[in-house]
Amino acid sequence: MGDVAVGARSGHDGEEHRGRPVEAAPRATDSAVSSGNEGQAAEDGTVTDEQSQTGDQGPSGPAPKQPKKQRSFWKELPILIGIALVLALLIKTFLVQAFSIPSDSMQNTLQEGDRVLVDKLTPWFGSEPERGEVVVFHDPDNWLAGEPTPDPNALQTFLSWIGLMPSAEEKDLIKRVIGVGGDTVECNGTGPLKVNGKALNEPYVYPGNTPCSQDDQGGQFKVKVPEGFIWVMGDHRQNSRDSRYNQGDANKGMVPVDKVVGRAIVKAWPINRWGTLPVPDTFDQPGLNDQSATTAALTNAPNALALAGVVPVALWRRRRPGE
Repeated sequence: MGDVAVGARSGHDGEEHRGRPVEAAPRATDSAVSSGNEGQAAEDGTVTDEQSQTGDQGPSGPAPKQPKKQRSFWKELPILIGIALVLALLIKTFLVQAFSIPSDSMQNTLQEGDRVLVDKLTPWFGSEPERGEVVVFHDPDNWLAGEPTPDPNALQTFLSWIGLMPSAEEKDLIKRVIGVGGDTVECNGTGPLKVNGKALNEPYVYPGNTPCSQDDQGGQFKVKVPEGFIWVMGDHRQNSRDSRYNQGDANKGMVPVDKVVGRAIVKAWPINRWGTLPVPDTFDQPGLNDQSATTAALTNAPNALALAGVVPVALWRRRRPGE
C-alpha cells in the first residue's frame, strides 16, 4: 500500500511541475529503500564490511581485547638455559676463564685448590705479559711430563666445557713473570734475584724460602730472555719446576708469548681467600727497564744502518739514467 502511494505521488508531481527539477525523495524513503536492500543482501547470504564490523561489536561497543597468554616457566626454561650457555662460551673464549690451582708452587700467593679468574681479553688486543704478573700458559715443551692426568666425571666435563672449570685435557701452568724479552735474569747463591742488574725485593716468596736455590740443576743461572719469550718462576722457590729447571728443553726454559692464555687477576674461590693479584711494587723500581731499552736500541741499530746505506744507493741509481 505504501509503494502504491509513493508511485502515484511521484507521477502527479511530474505532471503538475513539468519542466522543473524533481525534488529529491524524502530521506525517510531513502532510508526505507536502503533498509530493504540490506535485508535483501542478508537474505542472499552476502555480508558487507559494515555488517561484519557491526557483528563483531557487542551491544555496548567494541569487544575487549583478550590479553596474550604468557608462556609457562617450564617452556621458557630451555630458552634461558640456551642463552646462558652461549654467553658462558663467549665469555670463556674471549673474556674470562676460571682455572684451578693444582699444586703448591705458587704458595703463599695461591694455594692448591684455589680458583682464579684469568683475563683472556687483553691478549686479543696485542697486550703482552709484563714483569710481576701471574700468568697461565700452555705447557711449552713437556714441563708436565709424568704428572698424573685427572679423570673428570660427566659434571666436571660439562663445567669445563662452558668455562666454569679448567679442562682436564689442557695442560696449563701458572707462574709469575720475572723477565720479558730483552731482560737479563740471574741468580747467585741464595739471592737476591736480579733483573737487568737490579735486585728484586720479593715479599711474595714463600716464607722460609730463599729467592734463589743453591743446586746444580738450574737454581744458579744467568740468562738473556729473547724477544717473544718470558722467564717465569714460582713464588714457592724451592718447590716449583719453572723456567730454571727446564733449560734443557727446546726453548731453553723460556715460555713463548703465544703460549700465554692470560693474566690471573682475581682469586675467586674459596670466598675467604678472595682478592686481586696486583703487580708487586718491586717491578716498578727505577732503572729496571734500562737494560731492555739498550738491548732494543742495539737490536734496531743494524736495521737503521742498513736503511741509511740503502737510501743513497737507491737515489744514485735513480739519477744515473737521467745524467
